Amino acid sequence: MAEMTSRERFARMYEHCEADRVPVIDIPWPATIERWHREGMPEDVGFVDYFGLDHVAHVGVDNSPRYEWKVIEETDDCVVQTTNWGVTMRNWKHAASTPEFLHHRITDPHSWQEAKARMTPSRDRVPWEHLKAEYPKWRERGDWIEAGLWFGFDVTHAWTVGTERLLLALADDPAWCADMFNHYLDVGLALLDMVWEAGYEFDCVSWPDDMGYKRNQFFSLAMYRRLLKPVQRRAIEWAHAHGAVAHLHSCGDISPFVPELIEIGLDALNPLEVKAGMDPLALKKQYGDELVLHGGINAMLWDKPEAIEAEIRRKVPVLKESGGYVFSSDHSVPSSVSLEDFRRIVALAKEAGSY
Repeated sequence: MAEMTSRERFARMYEHCEADRVPVIDIPWPATIERWHREGMPEDVGFVDYFGLDHVAHVGVDNSPRYEWKVIEETDDCVVQTTNWGVTMRNWKHAASTPEFLHHRITDPHSWQEAKARMTPSRDRVPWEHLKAEYPKWRERGDWIEAGLWFGFDVTHAWTVGTERLLLALADDPAWCADMFNHYLDVGLALLDMVWEAGYEFDCVSWPDDMGYKRNQFFSLAMYRRLLKPVQRRAIEWAHAHGAVAHLHSCGDISPFVPELIEIGLDALNPLEVKAGMDPLALKKQYGDELVLHGGINAMLWDKPEAIEAEIRRKVPVLKESGGYVFSSDHSVPSSVSLEDFRRIVALAKEAGSY
């Protein structure tokens, strides 16, 4: 089969058809990029081009309350800063880790109303100059273009009000939670409407919403159905109305939610976190003709050459059957993975993922 562009490969996967090979993508932690630079990757070449990964372009918009983003403290190891979401966080500079959230400005329905009033869709929330400069290159190169949304449980608990506060509110003040979930989406969709109407069309609408952790979910199936599923349905329906597919990133074990997501029309699920309890081969057997599976390759094995080769050779031939698969780790590439480790994994993925 002739070599395809990234866009052609992704499109075939979403049609549940074979391509020349499965798309091969991933996201390294910043500390991983630092390591690869030390081991010889040129500073002026992006890792996607250096390793020959598939090109995925991203259209981002800003639906935040636009609080001030400023540095409070900085050391050789970390930086403490406020963000446009009103949260104060510590980020580690040279370690592969998520931020440590220290303080939340939004703590109750009253402070939420103040933030909500600041979250209005306006044209200055879209990176027009970036789109004008880059969009023609994306299309000429044959990139798969994803537009990003941010709404739901994940952004609300981590970046807005705090985990414990939101978990209690899901039970004690569900109307407040629903208002936050829906307003995030309303603003995001209004901004993407502006993007689309300006002629910058995209292939996929993608959003992160981590709803699970190790072998469990943050809330019950009944609570999911009542508060979050209707909002996700609206996002998926919007994507489909624009001829785009819908892609969800949700870490943790979200197995009970998968049939619900398929029911509302979700097209693709990532990252299929093996270490949390997700089983990509079982998902392929049960839902492979309905859902594109993206990920499912255990990141804890990526620095173990024999183990990761066995993992790839065991899983990819099954996951790629009749299309519907995108190769990547089950989260991000950790800094324990060397330049040569990753080079070998990409070659293995392309070999095992060829049709």
